[in-house]
Amino acid sequence: MTTAQRQVSLRIGFVLTPGMLTTGTALPYEMWLAARDRRRAERRGDAGLQLLLIAALPEALDCGRLPISADCTLAEAGHCDVVYLPALWRNPALLRTRLAPLSAWLREQHEAGAQIAAVGTGVSLLADSGLLDGRPATTHWYNFERFERAHPRVDLKRQFFITQSGSLYCAASINSLADVSVHLIERAFDRATAQHVERNFSHEIRRTYEEYRYLDGGEAPLADEVVAEAQLWIEANLAAQITVADLAQRLAISVRTLDRRFRAATGASPRAYWQQRRVRLAKELLEKTNLTIGEIAYRVGYQDAGHFARLFERELSVPPSAYRQMVRAKLFQPARET
Repeated sequence: MTTAQRQVSLRIGFVLTPGMLTTGTALPYEMWLAARDRRRAERRGDAGLQLLLIAALPEALDCGRLPISADCTLAEAGHCDVVYLPALWRNPALLRTRLAPLSAWLREQHEAGAQIAAVGTGVSLLADSGLLDGRPATTHWYNFERFERAHPRVDLKRQFFITQSGSLYCAASINSLADVSVHLIERAFDRATAQHVERNFSHEIRRTYEEYRYLDGGEAPLADEVVAEAQLWIEANLAAQITVADLAQRLAISVRTLDRRFRAATGASPRAYWQQRRVRLAKELLEKTNLTIGEIAYRVGYQDAGHFARLFERELSVPPSAYRQMVRAKLFQPARET
C-alpha cells in the first residue's frame, strides 16, 4: 500500500453502467468535489477524500450516454464508504443478467458498512441485490409499475421522493439525489460544509431532507401527544410574541418537562425547533417576495432586524440579503413586452 493510499480515509464510489444517465453521476460527483474544495480553502483538510468512477462491467470501461472513463472495475475498487448507483435511461431488466456481479459487490459493500445511494430507475439495481427486500424504497414514477412487478418484496413508497433504510438511500429523481448528497456530506464532514454545497448547487430547489424522506422505522406519528400539539401550535403561530415558558403554560406542563420531552421526541429543543421553522419561512419570503429584510424579520417573529439577520446567518452561513441575491440570480425572468 502506498503512502497516498494510507492517507485516504473517505472513499466515494460512483458505479458506471451501460445506458446510464450521466447527470445522475456528475451532479453528486461535483458536489463532493465542492465539499473537498471548501475544506481545503479553509485549511481543514479534506479527510483524504477520494472519488472513484467504477465500471460495473470489466469489458466496458466507457459508460453512459455521455461517455465517462472509469477509474477501475468492481474487482479493483476495494471498500467504499459511500456508493452511488446511476439512473438508467433504458429498462433496468435488460441489464439484470449482465450486471449480476454488481449485486454481489453491493452486498459486500453493504456488509462492510458502506452507505449506498441509488437514483431513479437505478434503484432497480439496488433491488436486484436483494438488499431492499422487506425495506422501503422509491424510484422514478415511470418505473413504478415495472418495479413492483419485478420486486414484490420491496415496500415501494410512491408518495416519497426519498427513502432511507439504515445505510440504504433511494432517490426518485436527480434533484432528490442532490438532497441525499447534501445529507451525506453533512454526515461525512459538518453542517457548514453541507450548507456551502447546498447554496452553490440546489439551495433554491432543495427540500429539507428530514421532512421529505421516508425513514424506515422513523415515520410513525410522534408517540408524545404533547410534543405533537406543541409542534402544531408552533407551526400555526410562528411569529407569535410568546416564549417557550408561555407555550409550556398553554400545555399545562413545566418548561423543563416540555424541553425534556421535546428533545426526546425530535432531537431538538422547543426554542431551536421554533427558530428553524422561522428561518425556513424567511427563506421562502426572501425567494418569492420583495419584502425588505425588516419586514420579513417582523413577519417571522423578530422585532429586531439585526438580530434576525444574525440568526439567519448563523443557521445558513450567509446573510439574508446575500441569500436573496444568490437565489434571484438563478431565476429566469420573463421578457417584458414592449
